[in-house]
Amino acid sequence: MTLGKHARRILLGGIALGMLASSPAFAGELTFWTWRQEDKATYQEIFKDFTAKNPDITVKVEPLPDNTYPTQVATGLAAGKGADVIQTHAYGWLEQFVKANYFEPLDKTNVPNLANFGPDALSALSFRGDGKVYSLPYATMTLGLFVNKDVFEKAGLTPPTTWDEFITVSKALKEKGIIPLANGLGTSWFNEMFVSAFTGPFLGPDFAAKLSKGETTYKDPLYAGALSRLLELRDYMPPNFEGVDYETAGQLFLTGRAAMLAGGSFDIANYRQLNPAINMDFIAPPAKQAGDPPRPSTFFDGGYAVNAASPNKADALKLVNWMGSPEFGNKFSNMLGNISPIQGVDIKDPILHHVADMNKTSMPHLNVVYFRFAKPTGSELIQANITKMMSGEIKPEQVGAAMTDGIATWFEPFKGK
Repeated sequence: MTLGKHARRILLGGIALGMLASSPAFAGELTFWTWRQEDKATYQEIFKDFTAKNPDITVKVEPLPDNTYPTQVATGLAAGKGADVIQTHAYGWLEQFVKANYFEPLDKTNVPNLANFGPDALSALSFRGDGKVYSLPYATMTLGLFVNKDVFEKAGLTPPTTWDEFITVSKALKEKGIIPLANGLGTSWFNEMFVSAFTGPFLGPDFAAKLSKGETTYKDPLYAGALSRLLELRDYMPPNFEGVDYETAGQLFLTGRAAMLAGGSFDIANYRQLNPAINMDFIAPPAKQAGDPPRPSTFFDGGYAVNAASPNKADALKLVNWMGSPEFGNKFSNMLGNISPIQGVDIKDPILHHVADMNKTSMPHLNVVYFRFAKPTGSELIQANITKMMSGEIKPEQVGAAMTDGIATWFEPFKGK
């Protein structure tokens, strides 16, 4: 899958085990499951370094289909056929597996390299029921703005840094026959990222902290005000933007028909592969006003868990601990084109290095980080309502009310507010 599918795969599939069966590992061989089929060769190359340090252990990479991955993992573990090490998603995705005792709890005793991760990364891979970590953090994902530098240069314009500049530049681009913003509303999970990227700078980390504790809710006028900014973007999105999906938006940007695209750092490597000649950058979303620090939205995309029933548990823990080392993180970032959450990683790629710097003043991707742990999730609620708001069917205040009331059915601090 392209990394852009990361948000999609959080939704559970509905098929049977099918072709899942992982052949039993031979003595000294660990099996590793991932949904990232396109990363198989790279993982195999990276794991050679682990085997060089541990000659008695090899790692067999077994990618599974992305769109059915959660169901296949659950079915395989239930049947006792799970891999030794399993790539997971973060936040609420882990809950079902932990409750079934499928994953081994990780701590600094069995995985000392957990010390290389910050508290937010570890929290994303922890079970809310006991506070224990069950998966070693995989990648930091950042939501910001792709810009086609060649399009801007030919138009005689400079990429915007503030909201007012964004609107001014978008008007100028449109007058020149260029689509300013490639995003449409045809893919639900991508719509949620579109919302987070543009509203984050108008909300800020203080709002995020209060929201997470229930000290404020999505009914806060600040949230409605941030959402209302999205309505200003409709004139600068593609014609018939309501039906423009994730793939089409990407093509509009990659072919230069659109100058900008609100998206995720997970697509940097993907877009380079699709168009090696593209001269692009990935910058912070437009700030509320000049002088404000960059406020991209961030979340942690997944992790690496140890099958609690693995007959090779000691070796599996050894592998996962190594996957928490700067040695692994350096290879991961520089070969797979993602930002490793491991502290001390040296990112060579100039765009990724810039994104890592932006992340120092980022804020959480609200619905994913805080409200993915029961249904209706914050993600489901914003995805269901944002298209209605953008079409004029409902107002920003109604979106905030629907989200608050939905989350209040399971999040105690929102109840009665």
